[in-house]
Amino acid sequence: MKNVMVTGGAGFIGSNFIHHLLKVEPDVQVINLDALTYAGSLENLKDVSDDPRYSFVQGDICDTDFVGGLLRKYQVDTIVHFAAESHVDRSILGPRQFVETNIMGTFSLLDAARTFWLQEKSLPVENVRFHHVSTDEVFGSLALGEPAWTEETPYAPNSPYAASKASSDHLVRSYGHTYGLPFTMTNCSNNYGPYQFPEKLIPLIILNAIDGKRLPVYGDGQQIRDWLHVEDHCDAIHLVLKKGIVGSTYNIGGENQPANLTIVETICEILDEVSMDASHTPHKNLIEFVKDRPGHDRRYDMDTHKISSELGWRPRHTLTGGLLDTVNWYLSHPEWVTAIRQKQEYKGWMDTNYKSR
Repeated sequence: MKNVMVTGGAGFIGSNFIHHLLKVEPDVQVINLDALTYAGSLENLKDVSDDPRYSFVQGDICDTDFVGGLLRKYQVDTIVHFAAESHVDRSILGPRQFVETNIMGTFSLLDAARTFWLQEKSLPVENVRFHHVSTDEVFGSLALGEPAWTEETPYAPNSPYAASKASSDHLVRSYGHTYGLPFTMTNCSNNYGPYQFPEKLIPLIILNAIDGKRLPVYGDGQQIRDWLHVEDHCDAIHLVLKKGIVGSTYNIGGENQPANLTIVETICEILDEVSMDASHTPHKNLIEFVKDRPGHDRRYDMDTHKISSELGWRPRHTLTGGLLDTVNWYLSHPEWVTAIRQKQEYKGWMDTNYKSR
């Protein structure tokens, strides 16, 4: 793992991973390939922009020739593939972009890697790795009392987003089986933490609550998710890259399953304690139940026994501690919040998704 290309590295999880990798791998060279769409921002990486081990390239993962040129230029031996359209609500309103980025983009990366690593034999095959970052949503939805998903659970995606990620997972496996492309894959649960674009639940609730705006909760708020701090996620991916078995998939979860309403109420309680503005206290009075998402999955739950037993990974953050850290991060980074909120794509999306609810 000398020359690592991180796709989608200007996004939420990708930028956190780059920070993590530069911290724990002193000799690594990181190439950040990002198209800088609405959710990607170089604000996320300002503090490493001058690091000689870090390079940024703006480009489209769907351009196979362009990607191949980067692999050759930087002699890339490891690809960590985060780049994806990832918001379920956006996939419902506009699924085409999810098919193009998540399926065709993954195909382009795989084919460029196959050409460079396997056909041109530019690097020893035992020294290369394609790591694909997927989601728990490919497994569908669980009823109360059903056992958690394992790595062997059949796929049953319910949203265009989940279907596009399931398709990309199948492509990765097929390149491993058919061509011998060395890969690993991780399916993670809902991430939260620093640098998350505020269309997702936790940053949306934090920032709306700070401003005294309504806190929209879909349906009855009893949808259950597993919440994974992004730093724990990055640690797990790094461990899979170092010790994971080629051709294997690993579930990564935070080992908690609260209802969405519980998450919102917990954030309100934290802000009641730490916010200097008492005019919105108690913040839970801002909660407003709104029209639910079409086909909203009811419950997710990840069985993390495999990564725990094989690689020794466990999440370090408790949910309460992680949420406190996340609230404090957004409170202490107003410049980042302002820069993100000024994006026209953010303003337009908030109007499109929430005004009609």
